[in-house]
Amino acid sequence: MSGTLVVVATPIGNLGDLSPRAAEALSTVDLVLAEDTRRTGRLLQHVGSQVPQRSLHEHNERERIGEVVQRLQAGERIALVSDAGTPAVSDPGYRLLAACAEAGLTIEVVPGPSAALAALVASALPTDRVAFEGFLPRKGAARRERLDELRTERRTMVLFVSPHRADADLADLADALGADRPAALTRELTKMHEEVLRAPLGDLAERIARDGVRGEVTVVVGGAPAAAPVEVGEEDLVARVRGLVATGMDKKAAIAEVAATAAVPKKVVYQAVVDAGS
Repeated sequence: MSGTLVVVATPIGNLGDLSPRAAEALSTVDLVLAEDTRRTGRLLQHVGSQVPQRSLHEHNERERIGEVVQRLQAGERIALVSDAGTPAVSDPGYRLLAACAEAGLTIEVVPGPSAALAALVASALPTDRVAFEGFLPRKGAARRERLDELRTERRTMVLFVSPHRADADLADLADALGADRPAALTRELTKMHEEVLRAPLGDLAERIARDGVRGEVTVVVGGAPAAAPVEVGEEDLVARVRGLVATGMDKKAAIAEVAATAAVPKKVVYQAVVDAGS
């Protein structure tokens, strides 16, 4: 019988956020795969776990996959953690998860802390539709293309930002998306020096360029505003109806179609057609 890969979310700063289920998992598995074994070692010590660790990070994930899959197929129960938050979310683990899924192995998720979700809620920006963007490409065409894509993104965007590049990232975001775009910068979430700055992108960019920023940083940006509706004149409405009727469409159906595509009430299109004698 095959084993289970247990994906365990760990605190992003406050150890009190580690759930009892997560603590139990870290104490009862056969092995813990850790992004940084020194950092995870302190967490294991905190919960009294003596489970052995093995590193799994961005530089060795590919070479570790075969070994881990074999151990799981042999029946072991293995936990995957990252330095903080939920593994595989802009952290190592995605390739391993894909390999386990491909091999038909069981994947169990122990949910918990997530910097992306915590920042989104703290931002007080719309949460009904969200795009998680992780880190921006550092430079070149890839960075320009990503910023251009984000310019018209209607959903609220969540980005991770390195404190060493925060000034450049915020300046480029303000240039590409507009200095008046609503945003929030969160840092050190759940920690003693937690801070949430809510302001237009341009203001945040100026502040960080002047004062700098320390700690773990997540930026949330409001989506692009809806485009203003284009006014359609009565003559254009009538012309559209006539064009559809000329293709064989029933006049009533043509009026409904034109009303829908022009985003105007059907009675307005109908009256325009009547007034035109069509």
